[in-house]
Amino acid sequence: MSVSATARITAVADGRGGTALPVLESDGPLAVRRTRSPDPAYARATVVGAMSAPLGGDRLAIEVRAEDCARVTVDSVAATVALPGAGPDAGPASYDVRLRVGEGAELRWLPEQLVSACGSELDMTTRAELAGTARLVLREEQILGRHGERTGRLSTHLTVRRAGRPLLDQQLAYGPGAPGGWDGAAVLGGHRAVGQLLVVDPAYDDGLPAPRLIGPTAVLTPLAGPAVLVTAIAADARLLRTALDEALEALQNGSKGVC
Repeated sequence: MSVSATARITAVADGRGGTALPVLESDGPLAVRRTRSPDPAYARATVVGAMSAPLGGDRLAIEVRAEDCARVTVDSVAATVALPGAGPDAGPASYDVRLRVGEGAELRWLPEQLVSACGSELDMTTRAELAGTARLVLREEQILGRHGERTGRLSTHLTVRRAGRPLLDQQLAYGPGAPGGWDGAAVLGGHRAVGQLLVVDPAYDDGLPAPRLIGPTAVLTPLAGPAVLVTAIAADARLLRTALDEALEALQNGSKGVC
C-alpha cells in the first residue's frame, strides 16, 4: 500500500539574533526533529526516516520556509533509499522538496545521499523560491545503485527562482528508461555517484568566481545571477562528498545577508 506524507518546517527570526522553529510537522515516514546547531546563529532541523521510504507508489513531500532574517540548516541522519514497490502495478514514487527563503534569510539544505536501489522508480522535484536578498546553500547527492547492484530509474528536476525570476531550471535522468547515453563517456563515464552544490548569495552581485575545474571530476560554473553551481561525479559516495565539501569551503565568504 502506497503512502502519502508531507513534513513541514518553518524558521523565524527570534528578535535576539537567533532563529526559532515554531513549526516542525512530521508525517508518515518523515519525522522531523530539532537538533543542536554548531553555530548559535542558526537553527537546525533534522529529518529522521521513521520507516522504509520512498517505495514504489509513495508520494512524499517536505516543505521548508525560512521567514525574513531567519537562518536555518536542514539535514538528515541517514541516506534516503528509493526501493521498488510491493507489486508490479505500484508505479513510480515521487519526492517533492519545496523551499521558500525570505528577505535577508538563509537556508542550508544539506540532506544525506539519495540511493536509487535496483528496481526502484523515483521522480524527485526540488523547487526553491528566494527573495532578492535571500541566501541558499543546497546540496544534492544521488548514488546509483547499492553496492554491487544496478541502479533503479531516477529522474530529478531542480528549479530555483529569485525575486520572481528564473535562476536555474535543470532536469536529469538515470537508469532504465532514461534517455540513451546517460552512462556514456560524455555524461557519467561509469561513475555511480553524482551530485551538485548550489550557492545563491547576494554578495555575488559584486563579482562571481571564475569557472574552473575542482579536482578531476568536478566543475564550478557561475550562473547568470548571484549564484554558483558545482557539479561533480565520483566512483562512490565518500569521494563525492569530499569534492562537494571542498567546494563549499572554498565558496564560503561569511556573508550574512541584510539582517
